[in-house]
Amino acid sequence: MRFKMLIISVCFVSSFLSGISLAQNHVVVIPLISHSDNKIQTVTSANGRVWMDRNLGASRAAVSADDSLAYGWMFQWGRLDDGHQVPISSTDAVLSDGYVPGHTHFITTDSAPFDWMEQQNNNLWQGVSGINNPCPSGFRLPTKAEWEKERDSWITKNPAGAFASPLKLVEAGYRDYSDGKYYTGGYCWSSTIDGVGVYSIYFSDATITIDRRGYGQSVRCIKD
Repeated sequence: MRFKMLIISVCFVSSFLSGISLAQNHVVVIPLISHSDNKIQTVTSANGRVWMDRNLGASRAAVSADDSLAYGWMFQWGRLDDGHQVPISSTDAVLSDGYVPGHTHFITTDSAPFDWMEQQNNNLWQGVSGINNPCPSGFRLPTKAEWEKERDSWITKNPAGAFASPLKLVEAGYRDYSDGKYYTGGYCWSSTIDGVGVYSIYFSDATITIDRRGYGQSVRCIKD
């Protein structure tokens, strides 16, 4: 497996995330895993659908419910794989004027509709040929209906049920749109839009929620 490397100089003490400790004046090296240049590992769900066996950016499929190596990246909805999804990417409070921001920063916002773009674009992440689709060739974001079908197959409707499923889903946490800070919890994006928000699945109680597009959340890709 080939790796790209992101080297970040850290000049202050920060919190640890996904097993990576950020210490004063240390250089942190984070592997940026490219799924496009490796054989894609897949799993067949209880409903017979083929999914990637891990979140985008994860170095392996989860071996436990708290496996930090299976957490992966945290994408703002609709953004391409441009580096912002790395959990400790820096923040920028300037909204993007297009669907390619041209930098690697996580874009923060404190104004409705809480998107990373000045003008919302409902054509992003729609299918395998959708604009900015971050999934490997032949894969895409699941729809709300596809997440609901998977959730209904879980033994229990909670994080334990999510991990016990063939997808081995884990609570990887998320980044807040207002400040880019990391918080615990388990969410995965869908491609289904509702008004200014987008549906995602929330593992704590297995609900399908409407979230603001500026959040940074996990992505699990499904084969088209």
